[in-house]
Amino acid sequence: MQTPDTLSPEKLTLRRQGIYLLPNLFTLAALFAGFYAVVQGMNKNFEYAAVAIFVAMILDSLDGRVARMTHTQSAFGAEFDSLSDMVSFGVAPALVTYEWMLKGLGKLGWMVAFIYCACAALRLARFNTMIGIADKRWFIGMPSPAAAALVAGLVWICHEYGYNDIAILPWVALGFTAFAGASMVTNVRFWSFKELHVRRKVPFVALLLVVAVILVLASKPALVLFGFFVCYGASGYVLSLWNFAHRRRQPVS
Repeated sequence: MQTPDTLSPEKLTLRRQGIYLLPNLFTLAALFAGFYAVVQGMNKNFEYAAVAIFVAMILDSLDGRVARMTHTQSAFGAEFDSLSDMVSFGVAPALVTYEWMLKGLGKLGWMVAFIYCACAALRLARFNTMIGIADKRWFIGMPSPAAAALVAGLVWICHEYGYNDIAILPWVALGFTAFAGASMVTNVRFWSFKELHVRRKVPFVALLLVVAVILVLASKPALVLFGFFVCYGASGYVLSLWNFAHRRRQPVS
């Protein structure tokens, strides 16, 4: 039996340390949303499952900002966030899309679903090892929430507009899942939006544009969100092709 005198300083520190409640509550809520998406997918409530993944994405974007605003960042919070992301943006989208359309494709369907899940794990592991090294303006590979939004957005929009009976939809779902998974582990750069400063002054018309975006989003959320993430998923490859073509046009000195 160990006594306080025999415990190492590291174990004493670990025993006495606590966790910050506020940011980890957001992470826990995101984890719950991802788990809820899995449950709803198993119960064939695919629209609820897709919406839950988007809710998890919103909560995931808040926990880090809350931690920075309240100066409550911690190593525990960072690890908890990664584990939550794996469930919400790795396991949940793969299982939901498998139960929705990929199951009918047999072995190919579950293989592509697993590939997506594995790519999400690799993406999160690579992101954690590059913290403090990579350029904050860019993500190397598509971030896992955006990849999950591509897959969940397809599920949502097909249920919203009644596209579930299209004959080629299983293959479309297969393509989206494979594309989203592969995009997470590529070296293609995607804009991180971290250069947007809300405290900076903007023209008055910018506020009107924000109002217009909110109204459109409120009227057709599935269409707007799916369209945005499709454009975001294509943006990294378009930028890479643009940079490649620009380098080809430059004269060799």
